[in-house]
Amino acid sequence: MVDLGNLGLVFLAGLLTALATGLGALPFFLVEDISDRWNVVLWGLASGIMVAASLFGLIREGLAVVDGGFVDAALAIGPGVLVGVLLVVVAHELLEGAEFHPKEYEEADFRKLVLILGILTVHSFPEGVAVGVSFAELGIDDPSLATVTVGSLTLPVLAVFMTVAISIHNVPEGVAISIPLRSMGVSEWRMAWWAVFSSLPQPLGAVIAYYFVTLAEQFLPFGFGFAAGAMVYLVATEFVPEALERGSDLPGGGRRELLGGIAAGVLVMVPLAFA
Repeated sequence: MVDLGNLGLVFLAGLLTALATGLGALPFFLVEDISDRWNVVLWGLASGIMVAASLFGLIREGLAVVDGGFVDAALAIGPGVLVGVLLVVVAHELLEGAEFHPKEYEEADFRKLVLILGILTVHSFPEGVAVGVSFAELGIDDPSLATVTVGSLTLPVLAVFMTVAISIHNVPEGVAISIPLRSMGVSEWRMAWWAVFSSLPQPLGAVIAYYFVTLAEQFLPFGFGFAAGAMVYLVATEFVPEALERGSDLPGGGRRELLGGIAAGVLVMVPLAFA
């Protein structure tokens, strides 16, 4: 039986990552626009964070819970990685021709907003899954588990790691949503709301993933691999291309800014992963 208090905590963690998307609108409270250079750096930072979170957080934790050698671990985690990649591929296929421009958020009626939210669910579900899977060891009484105390709560280090990683990753997504809304003259507070709206499915994905990995603990390595595969594939197919598109007019096509952001993201998150 899954503890309802733990489910609530996982939901709040997912909600925190969604609220972080609204931070992408904060710069517009201070400036009229954000340069392409800083956009590329932000996407690079998010990419480095997600790769570090996947390799040094999810995959490392998956290897730790598998009894046996490297081959046994690969057989337990590998199928999850492949399914995670497949999820993103299928999501891309489903969304092809059905994606909405953020400008349409302001102009949509209720039915269209429901449709948009459904599409956003497909798009942002993997991030929520990563958060939910990272909480799989919540409440397990094992001295060997790496934990951290937040207030009166004792949380797995991996859970804190992934929540921070997904939250930081959501900031440049919030910037990307806010830019076209700014061109429409939408207020800063409404830009922040629409940015949060775009990530609202993440708490749902977190709760569903947490429920299933705790319901069947033997699938935990698969779950870690699933989340990691989805995250790395998202970086390769969405984050990096988005950054290079933003930096196409910069010297060197923005590659220097992108690599600098990736390096910064990895350097920020690796110490936390090994805490």
